[in-house]
Amino acid sequence: MVTNVATVRRKLTENLKRVRDSIEAAANRARRDPRDIRLIAVTKYVDLDVIRQALELGLLDLGESRAQQLNQRAGMIHEFIERRNVLAGRGVNISRPRWHMVGHLQRNKVKLVLPWAEMVHSVDSLRLAEDLHIQATRLGRVVDILLQVNTSGEKSKFGIAVGAVPHLYEHLESWPGIRLCGLMTMAPADCPPGELRLYFERLRDVFEDMRTEYKLGEHFRELSMGMSSDYEIAIDCGATLVRIGSSLFEGLMNPAAQETEEDE
Repeated sequence: MVTNVATVRRKLTENLKRVRDSIEAAANRARRDPRDIRLIAVTKYVDLDVIRQALELGLLDLGESRAQQLNQRAGMIHEFIERRNVLAGRGVNISRPRWHMVGHLQRNKVKLVLPWAEMVHSVDSLRLAEDLHIQATRLGRVVDILLQVNTSGEKSKFGIAVGAVPHLYEHLESWPGIRLCGLMTMAPADCPPGELRLYFERLRDVFEDMRTEYKLGEHFRELSMGMSSDYEIAIDCGATLVRIGSSLFEGLMNPAAQETEEDE
């Protein structure tokens, strides 16, 4: 793992250019505007120093998969930014990041996430959506959410069944504390490209059906799908949010923090 600050910045700059070039190339092949695709930097395997460098390089959309870690890191990064901006005075300030909860969220962890997360990608039940609405209302805010859809039908995967998505939406549309902005899915690990495309296209079809059937407004525009191993295929299938960790932070990840998980 790289530890020198200058070396971290150089390595991260190289990785970021490679990933952004790859996103642009995938978008061009799909005849899409690369600006319509947002990179979510999944930071769970890197230390705070790397996250600070990422912010300085303009990576403002940060994703975490664990509620406790998101709460701790967001708080520490917030303090760092406040100190830096006070010291900078009228100089160049560091922008605050937009935190995304991209992993499975337990209902008893909602209070840890909502003070920081601007978007929760992994809403997979009506009860979780209700808890998010209640807590967001108490905080006087609206939280953007995505419904996680189990497009592969795997029993080991979290997510709503494809056929249940409209039914769930009809229940949550009256809750002002949450705003449905789109859908999310996670493809099976080690899945052949042809099958990957099938699962991503299935999510896009559900998305388009929702837009046709309901008046969801301009905010319903996000398809969160694709990680380091498959984001190019996801972009070809319509992804607007790609959740990338290992490709972006190659050579910068903390070995002690790495473990096998199904998300980035």
